[in-house]
Amino acid sequence: MATKLYVGNLSYDTTEDQIKELFSQAGSVVSVDLIADKHSGRSKGFAFVEMGGDEAAKTAITTLNDKEIDGRNIIVNEAKPREDRPSGGSRSYGGGGGGGGGGYRQRRF
Repeated sequence: MATKLYVGNLSYDTTEDQIKELFSQAGSVVSVDLIADKHSGRSKGFAFVEMGGDEAAKTAITTLNDKEIDGRNIIVNEAKPREDRPSGGSRSYGGGGGGGGGGYRQRRF
């Protein structure tokens, strides 16, 4: 089991310190990464917590999943590896095509 956990359904007001304090009840917390919007800096309502070992991670999942924090029942489970996403650069938005060149079409009756 990986020691990195996904924590979802967080209140936008929950802080990294609150998350670290909560998860330290289950064992050693290596890091907390509260995900925020890069433009506004506001929390997106989820975080990743890296626990000090497999046992601490298992304990966190069993004891903290569905626990109410800041008026919301949080979701705690094993974080899944990030999937490769296509790199930026050229994006195709579809559309186009089909026409017969750049000129006007002749109407036939």
